Amino acid sequence: QVQLVESGGGLVQAGGSLRLSCAASGRSFSSRAMGWFRQAPGKEREFVAAINWSGLNTYYADSVKGRFTIARDSAKNTVYLQMNSLKPEDTAVYYCAAGRESYAQHLSGRYDYWGQGTQVTVSS
Repeated sequence: QVQLVESGGGLVQAGGSLRLSCAASGRSFSSRAMGWFRQAPGKEREFVAAINWSGLNTYYADSVKGRFTIARDSAKNTVYLQMNSLKPEDTAVYYCAAGRESYAQHLSGRYDYWGQGTQVTVSS
């Protein structure tokens, strides 16, 4: 079992930055890939970024590449999503997820555990 709790969301102006955190509990955290997904009102949940078990491999959606950075601190059982140059279209509820495998991937069906989500709102 892995429990995930996100934090760090909020309201920010376009061009600003936010850092999301995802605190994990559970013994299998360090062996799992971790991912961030988001869901905007009226839209399907979409992949944002993922990181493999070691932190050495990352994978980003084209829409956030070059602006967002995913990282993990295994000593703290925490995954981060640094979001820079935010745009109004980044507005969504952001979810942290723990993967079924150790390698980073974009398919939500390959993630077993999900957090409750944190709201990110970017004003224009």
